[in-house]
Amino acid sequence: MPLPGGLWWLLCCRRGFTLLRRDYGDGELSGDGDEDEDEETFELRTPSPAGGGRGPLDVTLTQPVRTGPISGRLQSWEETRSLIPEKRLLEDDTDVVVKGWLYREPRGGGARPWLPPRRAWFVLTRDSLDQFSSSGKGARRLGSLVLTSLCSVTGPERRPKETGLWSVTVSGRKHSVRLCSPRQAEAERWGVALREVIASKAPLETPTQLLLRDIQESCGDPEAVALIYRRNPILRHTSGALYAPLLPLPYGVSTPGPGYAPLREEAVRLFLALQALEGARRPWPLMQGVLQTCRDLPALRDELFLQLAKQTSGLSGPPGLLAIQDPASLRYWQLLTCMSCTFRPGGAVRGHLLGHLERTEQALPDSELAEYARFIRKALGRTRGRELVPSLAEISALSQRQELLCTVHCPGAGACPVAINSHTTAAEVARELVGRLGLARSRNAFALYEQRGAQERALAGGTLVADVLTRFENLAAEEARLEDSPDTGWRLCLRLHGPLHPEGLSPDSHELPFLFEQDPGGGAPQKLCLGLGAKAMSLSRPGETEPIHSVSYGHVAACQLMGPHTLALRVGESQLLLQSPQVEEIMQLVNAYLANPSPERPYSSPPPCQDLPDTSSPSQRPGLDEPQGQSGCLGQLQK
Repeated sequence: MPLPGGLWWLLCCRRGFTLLRRDYGDGELSGDGDEDEDEETFELRTPSPAGGGRGPLDVTLTQPVRTGPISGRLQSWEETRSLIPEKRLLEDDTDVVVKGWLYREPRGGGARPWLPPRRAWFVLTRDSLDQFSSSGKGARRLGSLVLTSLCSVTGPERRPKETGLWSVTVSGRKHSVRLCSPRQAEAERWGVALREVIASKAPLETPTQLLLRDIQESCGDPEAVALIYRRNPILRHTSGALYAPLLPLPYGVSTPGPGYAPLREEAVRLFLALQALEGARRPWPLMQGVLQTCRDLPALRDELFLQLAKQTSGLSGPPGLLAIQDPASLRYWQLLTCMSCTFRPGGAVRGHLLGHLERTEQALPDSELAEYARFIRKALGRTRGRELVPSLAEISALSQRQELLCTVHCPGAGACPVAINSHTTAAEVARELVGRLGLARSRNAFALYEQRGAQERALAGGTLVADVLTRFENLAAEEARLEDSPDTGWRLCLRLHGPLHPEGLSPDSHELPFLFEQDPGGGAPQKLCLGLGAKAMSLSRPGETEPIHSVSYGHVAACQLMGPHTLALRVGESQLLLQSPQVEEIMQLVNAYLANPSPERPYSSPPPCQDLPDTSSPSQRPGLDEPQGQSGCLGQLQK
């Protein structure tokens, strides 16, 4: 009697079959299915001993090509099985690290959860992970995974939804193998053993690394270096795709955050993003996205440096004359400039990059590309690592090899523009502004603060100002995505920092507004008491009899009523904002004293207090103490 269609399908999935050149089921891991596309065809090799038989110019890289079924190619389960001689299970193999019965998820088990794990005998040696049909002598080998320094191991982790087993995953160049056990201790034992074997393997080198070493050894012979570039297209600019990383990235390593693929796949995606720069109408956001990927995945930074060195190289090494006039080629140099101001390349990559920049300067000494090369070399000598990637404004400035202008708000002086670069620290900006305001001899210390409304925080002296500006940009973008969100209003301010020394201040000093704005701890504007006398007015802290500062009326140049709760006084070159519900009474007393002639002031009536629109927010109008006589406590004193 014929079997129902559902049973036929289940039987075929258990035994495995091929339909339209696609594998279904798991079968016996016979490895009969061929792949439609080879991966990179170069051979990864371990470093050869000194003087060991490799010439300096015999390495080339072949990109993948479409091919039909070939019997000699790697099978779907096997990982470079041809490198391991055919063998059967040996009972007395001294090379065995660990062996035992385990479960292995079938191929595509995540997409086909109805297929149960297959039980098999696994043997881990110093060279491979082998699977056999049984534990007896002469058992047939079902598959092998060659272990190299690029393999990776994850787990153990429990998979209750799929199998309820503890699993350890080992990843190779073509695929991953998930070993399962019902006992956590056994899964941990296999995971530790696999990691120890992989850690003991000698590091592999890609052809690109071998070529970099050849170039470094031939750096004193320009003709030899040019010959290496001409014979190896992998070192030069290409308009085609890159199917494999230039550096030996680990297989199957998971990446942080959603949206990221394994490292090797992300390296290929980065190269596609570089090529997209050539025709991008707005390249800055794309550059920022590439830089953010390298910040999230540090293992890709050297890879991107090499990809940019490749795309900025010509037939003999330096770019040709056509690249000077090509705007698309200039995009690679602009991104390389941003990379050099954000990350530090590794030793071998750094040496190759510096040599490439030097050869470019020598070949095109008066060109714009030589200017980029000089700028990048200087940046590489100063970059120490960034907390954040450059902002869009910084990327635009770096693309033109220009400094970035930032605005710092200073009491009494207003908004002060300061030119910075990617390496400027908060201490350097504060030192420049202190000198510009003539406060270099002050006993007080100054620091740069980030401020929004009543919130402010001192920046450490070594903080990069460019990172702070990127954070402001990110906060503004986040708030813009929220509905009915207030403006972030983040800005940089120069503030007094640490203990204050108000003694001996001149009324015309630029330091006076700093004192009026801050409390002794360097925080927000403080509550002070204003005393009005016949010849001068004074400021003191609540509960103290001695004033912290006194100003004679002869130094008060103007008085303006900014609103129902704010009074503006101009003392010398500084303007003070007094916020209090009693500003009407204060204004009348100040006008009365200003109207009287003073030896320090010419006999002329000062301009009367003028009513101006109230620009202060309700949050800036706190309640105050009741005035006592001709003195009263002010909620805030601001510029």
